[in-house]
Amino acid sequence: MLSATTVGTKSNPTVCFLHGFMGAATDWAAVMDDLSDRYFCVAVDLPGHGGSTEQESFRYSVTGAAAGVARVLHATGTSSCSLVGYSMGGRVALALALAAPERIRRLVLESASPGLRTDEERARRRRTDADRARRIEADLRGFLADWYRMPLFDSLRHHGLVESMIDQRAGNDPAEIARALRGMSPGRQTSCWSDLSALSMPTLLLAGGLDDKYVGVTARMARRLPEAERAVIPGAGHNVHAERPRAYRTRVRSFLAPPAG
Repeated sequence: MLSATTVGTKSNPTVCFLHGFMGAATDWAAVMDDLSDRYFCVAVDLPGHGGSTEQESFRYSVTGAAAGVARVLHATGTSSCSLVGYSMGGRVALALALAAPERIRRLVLESASPGLRTDEERARRRRTDADRARRIEADLRGFLADWYRMPLFDSLRHHGLVESMIDQRAGNDPAEIARALRGMSPGRQTSCWSDLSALSMPTLLLAGGLDDKYVGVTARMARRLPEAERAVIPGAGHNVHAERPRAYRTRVRSFLAPPAG
């Protein structure tokens, strides 16, 4: 079973958190502490990350990871929950919401996409991620230094978060992270853009105002989701919950507990 961390009282409504690539359940510690007065918070280590290493082969895919998260929730006695996912974790969250919509009360997707639209895009991404996986296996810390130089993470550097993030991510098992990247690459995930209209649960789409790509992605997703809210957080890039933690927590808390009436 996938490893998970819990905070709060089980009798409260459950919120489940799914981290991004190279992250861990511990990435959500501050958010969970903030919400634990009203919610039972569960953060899952996705396959190949944190304590969820040496999983069965099926788990190293978006659908397999989603099934693993469902198993963790069942083990905690959770029949339904709100689900929060960031980046890769957002793709897993979306897969679980599509597979078992009756189990998801509310859905929060931060900097997450329903997938690549064409076979050509997916094939190109598979090749890119296969190369990245080889580099991870050869020199994880060197890969991390290059990874966080990507324009996607410019705002992390602005907020002075890159060095601490590299130190945290360097603790991963390179073989396991490479395996997760190969299996959960967007290049191996079927596009679910056309499935979004089937999701009836309230959904919050979050993007950082400095992340032009996902500002656009969330705008397109909002037009397809029947019950979508969209929030663009100023001064944040791809990792909104790390870069603008107070704004992120305020927006998520408000979404999870809308005013009565």
